Amino acid sequence: MSVSSPPCVSVIMPVYNEAATVASVVGVVLRQPCVEELIIVDDCSSDGSWAELQKIAAAEPRVKIFHHEVNQGKGAALRTGISKATALLVLIQDADLEYDPNEYETLVGPILSGRADVVFGTRFAGGAHRVLYFWHSVGNKLLTMLSNMATNLNLTDMETCYKVFRREIVQKIGIEENRFGFEPEITAKVAKMEVRIYEVPISYYGRTYAEGKKINWRDGFSALRCIFRYNFLR
Repeated sequence: MSVSSPPCVSVIMPVYNEAATVASVVGVVLRQPCVEELIIVDDCSSDGSWAELQKIAAAEPRVKIFHHEVNQGKGAALRTGISKATALLVLIQDADLEYDPNEYETLVGPILSGRADVVFGTRFAGGAHRVLYFWHSVGNKLLTMLSNMATNLNLTDMETCYKVFRREIVQKIGIEENRFGFEPEITAKVAKMEVRIYEVPISYYGRTYAEGKKINWRDGFSALRCIFRYNFLR
């Protein structure tokens, strides 16, 4: 996609206690030529994120903000945001600095060229990445393998944040998981739709828990449950 292409992407950004980084991330997102709108869902933050988002939305007409009165989880925030999307494509973006919005062109390229309907960004295919937790990488690869065995896909990074969909596809999917189970759930449901799925390499600048990382070992067990539930019980 060239920089002169018209805006065509609804970026969905769940936010929970990201006051320290959200303004920086929003700034980079809005500089991407393909972004038509940025839909931010604050999941009942307690650190001032909502006040920060209100200031951002007041100054930028492309930003639409929504607020959950009770904390529900990333999946619930995505469910709210996806339902509000109006652009041709829908892209998932976290509110921290782990993923780089400057790579949107790479992510949307296979869809805009007519080769794909869904694109996963993979952290395990040669992109630059921060060196962090060994057992996290083992867990990610194990969950991806188990998901692939169930879906018969050959993904390398099922748990990636960066996923792009044609809007009509993702809005057909009823998201049930409220937390990080969104990833294996959406993968299972997309696989059953028999759409064209691509992967592209992305960079990854992971955070430590001291820097605000939220996912934990319980979410790994939840992902196992979701792989079984959405592939074999539906």
